[in-house]
Amino acid sequence: MDTIAAISTPPGRSAIGVIRLSGPESLNILRVLIGEEQFTPEPNRFVLKKIVRESGEALDYALAGYFQGPHSFTGEDMVEISCHGSPVILRQLLDLIQKLDARLAGPGEFTLRACKNGKMNLSQAEAIRDLINAQTDAAAVQAARQLRGELSTALQPAKESLIQIIVRLESALEFVEDDLPKIQVVETATQLSKVLTIIQELSSTYASGHLLREGLKVAIVGRPNVGKSSLFNRLLRLERAIVTEIAGTTRDSITESISLRGVPVSLTDTAGIRRAGDKIEEIGVERTHRAMADADLLVVVIDGSTELLPEDLAVLSQATKGRHLVAVNKCDLPRAIGLDHQLLDQSNVVHLSALTAEGLENLTTAILAPFGTVDSEDTGFLVTDSRHYDLLRRTQRSLEDSLLELTARASEELVLVGLHNALKFLGEITGETTTEDILSEIFSTFCIGK
Repeated sequence: MDTIAAISTPPGRSAIGVIRLSGPESLNILRVLIGEEQFTPEPNRFVLKKIVRESGEALDYALAGYFQGPHSFTGEDMVEISCHGSPVILRQLLDLIQKLDARLAGPGEFTLRACKNGKMNLSQAEAIRDLINAQTDAAAVQAARQLRGELSTALQPAKESLIQIIVRLESALEFVEDDLPKIQVVETATQLSKVLTIIQELSSTYASGHLLREGLKVAIVGRPNVGKSSLFNRLLRLERAIVTEIAGTTRDSITESISLRGVPVSLTDTAGIRRAGDKIEEIGVERTHRAMADADLLVVVIDGSTELLPEDLAVLSQATKGRHLVAVNKCDLPRAIGLDHQLLDQSNVVHLSALTAEGLENLTTAILAPFGTVDSEDTGFLVTDSRHYDLLRRTQRSLEDSLLELTARASEELVLVGLHNALKFLGEITGETTTEDILSEIFSTFCIGK
């Protein structure tokens, strides 16, 4: 195994920059960098050392730590160097390390080595990526739970039961001339049903877990001058969009990220939809239509102080093609007579005031309700990764096929086909049966230096 190196801190200037090395030559490279051939550090402790150039001149003073394998993150000898966070210093130090027979690490290669060396399983390794990329507290909580091995722990009873069933059927196939007695078929079917229930319960959490991890795209749409930008600013808690009494003030789409009860939301304020008065407004309206097509949810804003105009009806007509809700704004003003009758065919209507924030909590509830959101403090473990969900669904289908074959008194060979497939799919989640190509694809999504 060769020695790899990478900068582990984000690009740009900072107080501290960290370079990591992993592999058999890590300690020898550190000795050359500090100019001490006999340097024998105590593992897991950092010491202040002078980093020297090839000429012997000082490059920087840094804290250097040595982690002896297998008691390290990767399971190999590792070195971490914390120097000053100048991009120039970090680049020069990395150049020196490369000249000392270390190569640049690929994306996620440190974690990949940890996975291959048994320091963690694949689902835990993926949790590291998710923890780094978490956009909200709730997403970070779920990633930390997966990193602690909760997904592996949740799957273990199912895997153990599945192995027991496979052993029983393989033994019957090998040593028993007759078919399994009916009582054993019933017992096996009961045990298999319990395994299936575990898998179904886990996969059913994906809708909420995926939401916490990936978030929502929400577009605020409507005709000009109904308060879209005011509502956008109110949800953002920032005067991000320009608000005036002039209709058509917003000429372009503006997107910002917010957190609604722990769920990451990409919120877009759009130009008012109407017949464009000039080329610029025409482009803005076109971008509004694109934002509507990309959104998971449309918030159609109407002015509650006036009856619906033809432009309102046109927006509502477009919105009914997808998931949407109606936000009746300006509830601080007298409500227009006849408006409630005009909205009778709308099932999801929220009354609010972007000016006073009245009804804002109700709007938040209405935005999140269709997606099965959960309170991160009260919920249990959630499946957040689409790869895990896909494998759980495949496992479920294989188990269902085997259960049908078993109850139909099919031969053990037919029943075992689905069981072996199910066990393979579960192994792919934690990495026991994952191919090298799939591993490479997964770890290519990691950042350099992790």
